[in-house]
Amino acid sequence: MDTLDFMLTSLVVIMIIVSLLSNVLVLICFLYSADIRKQVPGLFILNLTFCNLLITGLNMPMTLVGIIYKGQPGNEHFCQVLGFAETFLTANSMLSMAALSIDRWIAVVFPLSYHSKMRYRDAALMLAYTWLHSLTFPVVALCFSWIGYHHIYASCTLSGGQPDKESSFLIFTVVFHTLSFLVPFLVLCFTYLKVLKVARFHCKRIDVITMQTLVLLVDIHPSVRERCLEEQKRRRQRATKKISTFIGTFVLCFAPYVTTRLVELSPVVSINYHWGCLVKCLAYSKAVSDPFVYSLLRHQYKTTWRDIINKFLKSCSINSSAVSGEPPTRNCAQSNE
Repeated sequence: MDTLDFMLTSLVVIMIIVSLLSNVLVLICFLYSADIRKQVPGLFILNLTFCNLLITGLNMPMTLVGIIYKGQPGNEHFCQVLGFAETFLTANSMLSMAALSIDRWIAVVFPLSYHSKMRYRDAALMLAYTWLHSLTFPVVALCFSWIGYHHIYASCTLSGGQPDKESSFLIFTVVFHTLSFLVPFLVLCFTYLKVLKVARFHCKRIDVITMQTLVLLVDIHPSVRERCLEEQKRRRQRATKKISTFIGTFVLCFAPYVTTRLVELSPVVSINYHWGCLVKCLAYSKAVSDPFVYSLLRHQYKTTWRDIINKFLKSCSINSSAVSGEPPTRNCAQSNE
């Protein structure tokens, strides 16, 4: 194993560990918190989390095996199952992100009518379309034998198949990536830029009120005035950073892989093996970043985790008190020390 293969192997191992832990944490928060379960975006996040867990549990380990042994993991039928799952789960993940962006757009741009525009029934219909869309392409690919082991990406995925069907595979690949990557990307750009526009408008209104207040309060301490101005700056940057993170991670993780798959269709272009494995790892890295981008760094999930940890520590303290025969209050004090 050369240095690049070792680095790719280490990268995949790290991604598997981080992705499993972070997505399981999101799932635990969803099951623990009734407030999260009541919210409509929770359905999209749950669907995205399951997709990420399946990709992490099925496809990442087999790609790791392909990188290490430079060959197909398992027999042909097993590889077709993996390729079917990879195609379905990747498309489902991208469409789930688009659904989350639509939900945010409605919530921010149409706040008064959000509950009538985005109900559980509406979310279920969006998820139904997501599943139907995601299943259609791997089913078609399986019928035409376009799923198999691709040595450039060291994984079971979409593959060209027979030479007499190359034109059909080319059309299929372009349509698949257009509807599963380009359309969700355009939806993300449209919805989040609308959200950013509304956020900046509200920031301007708040800034005007803040400046008027600072002018009236002539005796205000300079440090307080400075903190108010600094908070204005942070408020303006907060929305931009979030929108940039949502769109940026989507493009960074998926665009190199999609572009490589499209460039690969040209008969005059040869794709380097290590580059193919790298862009495949970038596509997998979305399963690592999604829990942090959409869930774990949000206030509601942080609060849920604090509640879970406090409940766990309290339970441990009570159990240890029962074993030692000491009062629970004393034991808690000792544990705090």
